[in-house]
Order: sequence, then structure tokens, then C-alpha cells
Amino acid sequence: MNTIVDTAIFLGKFLYYFLESIAFKIIPRRKKDVAGEIVLITGSGSGLGRLLALHFARTGAILVLWDINQESNMETCRLAKEKGGVKVFAYKCDCSNRQEVYSVADQVKKEVGDVTILINNAGVVTGKPFLDIPDHMLERSFYVNAISHFWICKAFFPAMLQANHGHLVCISSMAGMVGTSRLSDYSASKFAAFGFAESLFLEYSMSRKTNIKFTLVCPYFIKTGMFEGCTTKYPFLLPLLEQEYVAQKIFNAILEEQVYLLIPKFAYFAVILKHLISPKMMIVLEEYLGADTCMDSFKGRMEANKPQEEVERKCQ
Repeated sequence: MNTIVDTAIFLGKFLYYFLESIAFKIIPRRKKDVAGEIVLITGSGSGLGRLLALHFARTGAILVLWDINQESNMETCRLAKEKGGVKVFAYKCDCSNRQEVYSVADQVKKEVGDVTILINNAGVVTGKPFLDIPDHMLERSFYVNAISHFWICKAFFPAMLQANHGHLVCISSMAGMVGTSRLSDYSASKFAAFGFAESLFLEYSMSRKTNIKFTLVCPYFIKTGMFEGCTTKYPFLLPLLEQEYVAQKIFNAILEEQVYLLIPKFAYFAVILKHLISPKMMIVLEEYLGADTCMDSFKGRMEANKPQEEVERKCQ
């Protein structure tokens, strides 16, 4: 009898939420007000992180900017203030260093307050064939792209739970859902970041004891210095994404409290198809889409390996 009742309840809820999801495809969700929210963005010194900072600066949110590159982060701070950001705090932080993450996190709590919107955006890419990746670069990929998410969430998540208010955002990648040639370390670390964020989402959503929101983002290659030189065979299916377009989509997804965001829309089809076709069919499909050659002319961000000054600076 319990099985029949459980199944009936499951089918009822499943149908209800299915119809709800269809309705939200037609009628846009109401955007939440983030004025006064403390928004922390990692990797805010350039690219997507900087653009997200500028979007939030217009809303009256309090910005906390983390980046390993002090100079570029201060430039983001200046631009955010020009866009209307009244309170903008910039910190030098190497997210691959656990002690530094916890130390700077403590500083943020004392000087700014408890973070309510956390955007784990910082990332690095090697772009080399597996056997050509030096061990230290492999470790760096995992520390920055995945393990730092654990440390940063440990630092700020307890206050969100206590207040029963907060929003965690994970910037993963399409390479974190579908393995990609010459991105073995990047892809694996992004799989880990996505898995961690999704596990947290399920763990706390199923407990029904918290009102914390989650947004998991998986874009295709973005036209930033990080993926300089990457190509796409069929732009109408998998275009190299414009930074501003992706930033706007992520910003909207956060305001609408959307859980999953894949960019472009073809990515939703590709992920489903991956689990339906045979491995040989998948290889043929990836060759057709140019996944085997997209990294052939990869250059990446040339200054990525330059040493950074070990000093924290602040813009108020």
C-alpha cells in the first residue's frame, strides 16, 4: 500500500512541476531585488567576472571582488563604481591557496559582512594534450576550478544557513558535462565543480530546511583571453560566445533563481543525446562538430602564468 501511495504522490508532484516548468518557459519568472545583497565574485579581474560585477553594480548590491591579479581587479573596482556601485571592495586572493582563501574570507566578514550571493567564477585552462600537461599545472586546474569551491563555500555557507538566505552560483562549463579533447584537466575539474554544486543543491533542497538558492552555469567556449585561439566548426550550432551575452544570461538566471543554465540552447540537446547514443556514435558526432580540432590553435591568456604581487588592496 505504501508503494502505491508513494507512487501516486510522486506522479502528482512530477506532473505539477512539469506543468510549472512549461509555464515558466512561456511566462518569465519574476526577477528578485538584489539591492543591499553582498555579492562575492571570484575571478573578477577580467572577462566574465568583470562583466558580472558591472551588472550587479547597477542594482545597488554591495560587491566583493576576488582575483589573483591585483591590478586588473582594481580596474574592475573602478569600473563598477562608475556604473553606480556605491560599495565595492576588491581583494587580492589566490583561490588555489587554502590558507589565503580562509584568511581573506575572514577579512571580508569583518570589513563587509556576510556574503549572501556567492559566484564561484575563477578558472584556469591549460589546453594541452594529456601527456603534455605538467603536474603542477594539472594540480592548479583542480585547485582553482574545483577544490577552491569547497573552501569558499565552507567559509560563507554557514552564515547563509543561519540566516536561511543566500544564493550559490557555480560557473562550470559545457566541458564539465561532456568530455572534450585536449581539455582533460579542465574538463575533469569542471565536472567536479558541477558535481559539487549539484550535490549541494540536492542535499539542501531535499532537506527542505533552507531557502538558499542555487544556479549552475555551463557555457560553451566564451570569447575571453582564457580561450584565445579556440575555433568552432559550425557556429550556428556551437558558436563562440560573446562575453556580454553570457554575462547577461547568467545575471538574468540569478535574478530569476534559475537552477540550470546551459549556453547555447543546443547544449541541452547535446547533453541528452550523449546518454542515448553509443560511444562510437558520440565520437562521430564530436568529429562532425569539430571537437577534435577546436583546440588546435589554442593560445590562451598569455599573462596567466606571470607571477602576481602578494599584496591585498581594497577599493572603497
